[in-house]
Amino acid sequence: MPSHLSADRPAAQPPGRGSVDALISQARRLKGDVDAVRRDTPHDGTDPQERWQRALCDLALNQLDDLDAHLAQLREGPPPVPATPAAPAADPAPPAPHSGSLLSRVGSAEWNLLTDEASWSGELYQILGRDPSAPPLTLDELPSLVLDADRPKLTSMVTDCLIDAKPIDGEFRVLRPDGEVRSVHMMGEPVLGADGSTASMWAVLRDVSQLRRSQRAVSDTHETLQRTRHREQTEHRLAAELQEAVLPPWRGSLRRPLQGPETLDLAVHSRPPGAGSPIGGDWYDALELPDGDTLLSVGDLTGQGVAVASGMATLLGAVRGMAMAGTEPGQLLSWLNQLLDATVQPALGSAVCCRYRPRTRTLVWAQAGHPAPLLFRGGTGRRLRSPDGVLLGATTGAAYGQAETILETGDLLLLHTDQLVSGHSEEDAVHRLLDLAPRLDTADTAQDCVRMVMEEFGTAERAGDACVLVARVTS
Repeated sequence: MPSHLSADRPAAQPPGRGSVDALISQARRLKGDVDAVRRDTPHDGTDPQERWQRALCDLALNQLDDLDAHLAQLREGPPPVPATPAAPAADPAPPAPHSGSLLSRVGSAEWNLLTDEASWSGELYQILGRDPSAPPLTLDELPSLVLDADRPKLTSMVTDCLIDAKPIDGEFRVLRPDGEVRSVHMMGEPVLGADGSTASMWAVLRDVSQLRRSQRAVSDTHETLQRTRHREQTEHRLAAELQEAVLPPWRGSLRRPLQGPETLDLAVHSRPPGAGSPIGGDWYDALELPDGDTLLSVGDLTGQGVAVASGMATLLGAVRGMAMAGTEPGQLLSWLNQLLDATVQPALGSAVCCRYRPRTRTLVWAQAGHPAPLLFRGGTGRRLRSPDGVLLGATTGAAYGQAETILETGDLLLLHTDQLVSGHSEEDAVHRLLDLAPRLDTADTAQDCVRMVMEEFGTAERAGDACVLVARVTS
């Protein structure tokens, strides 16, 4: 099949085998590298981003397969175009190439306008699903294989080529006799006679069905990934708004109690999770109670997202209500455990709940699987000894012990959630916090203490949010 524009111009010679072999080697090395990346990509069908990455690798491998096949054809030179098939011979025809063969994806054809003859390569017969013993279709007959929706496109391309000598470069879908629809990309040019008129038309037709399927898979997984990201962003925004709505909006020390003289200097900091991480269930609270006592609490509900933020709001509301009713910390956590155990969606939580009595400077507290409060006094610090208490929601009917500690003027109490020092064991985290004792002793306010803690730990990347609450005894 000639690939020149003029019938009286000799065809260009194929490039040397050595240079093409080098290109083939490079393409196959690249294919091996892409295949290695594909194998290393997790694929359990649940993560849209993993499906998108895998689909992109499949698409790249598809294109590299075609490139390898095209380079092999270039190395071997143009194949001979068979003449119009005669009547079937007595001997059976050789088996057609396997439908998955790379070379079978590209076929060629030439239509002679002067003799109205057509020549097809064997690969084109296979692409179109035609019997190799049947005569090739003429340009007038070719549209009969094309889907109705794509027929005007093929007609327009062929007309522009024959009348205006425009190159053909387009795609259409064909319906094979076996009922399978194939996507075919056609590239061709007119072959001009000595008088400048169009003598024939040649074309290369490539089966791009698998390529289009890979592209659709990439597009579909990309759209799924976009929808997932949009949903995650929406959930993150809702969770953040819910958390901001229920947590006290502290922006500094609280030095104005509702009753009596000033007894505690309070400050808190809530640190959001690292970039891209959803909002968790960390919470804090400080509330002056009707009898003049002060409620101090921090906690963490396992999980992330809107549901967890909603659960956190429920727990925080229950803590406030029970504390306002005079419930002691141990009993409060016991009832909180029953509340969490009765929820429709099982969850686990940790908490520390303190009740400070300013008249006697007594701290009564209980914990549910949570780090104990740290007490700093005179430039040194220690961890308070924890009473018994299991995680909230871990077991039905759990009992929680209480502990009492007498505080002194100038003492500093620090409560925190475990994500404050993410990446360290609890023991290492406590030691790092206790090492801040000399610096905390020089602070003028509770807010200064919080600032020192966040300067020490605030730059670390965390998978979840974190809270720190500081209470300094002022009288």
